Amino acid sequence: MRLVCDGLTYRYPGADHDLFSRLQADIEGPGFHALFGPSGVGKTTLARLMAGTLTGNAGGISAIGLERILYTYNMERLPGWCSVGKHLDDVTPSARVGDMSPLLDTFGIRECLKAHFSQLSLGQRNRANLVRYLLQEFDMLIMDESLANVDERTRQEIILKLKQMFPSKSFLYISHNVVEVARFCRQILVLRGPGKSPRLVKTRGLDCRNSARPETGRLNRTMLEIMNVS
Repeated sequence: MRLVCDGLTYRYPGADHDLFSRLQADIEGPGFHALFGPSGVGKTTLARLMAGTLTGNAGGISAIGLERILYTYNMERLPGWCSVGKHLDDVTPSARVGDMSPLLDTFGIRECLKAHFSQLSLGQRNRANLVRYLLQEFDMLIMDESLANVDERTRQEIILKLKQMFPSKSFLYISHNVVEVARFCRQILVLRGPGKSPRLVKTRGLDCRNSARPETGRLNRTMLEIMNVS
């Protein structure tokens, strides 16, 4: 499986200049990958273009072996007219019902099933929303700050569980947490300036598969490579 952006160009409606101009990107294979960069550089726009929820670009986006790409972000809402559990039951395909219980336990939201979305904390909302996407059929899931407002330990448990449960799927994780990106992601696309038209540079993370903390020097070197990529 492979996602390729070839000469991707995009301009916001009414803008005076392109946000992206002939951008190149290449994400290959299953695993936990990342899109990293400063606020306002265009990560969300790029992610939505990749997922097909935003159009109007020039250049090509090719999804090879990726029939269904889903995009989720941290401010999404679940319907307010039913409980979280009822909504998950309604939207989960029958073939995926067996995955619900381990996800509820890892995400720590089993006690939220009888509550309505408005009654949840921000972290619980983010986790409940992400669970509903993980229960769908997908080849790639783009997670745009999807674990915001979730504590570090729980985020780690969730990421490791996703690697364990979905080894044949591709994830694109958008986060400002360089430690997490360096530690758990395999391919890292760094969206970087300077100037009006950002560019993408690929580097590699440590792709850790368990909770053991990597050697400090190795982790620090990887974080520096991500932050200073040029």
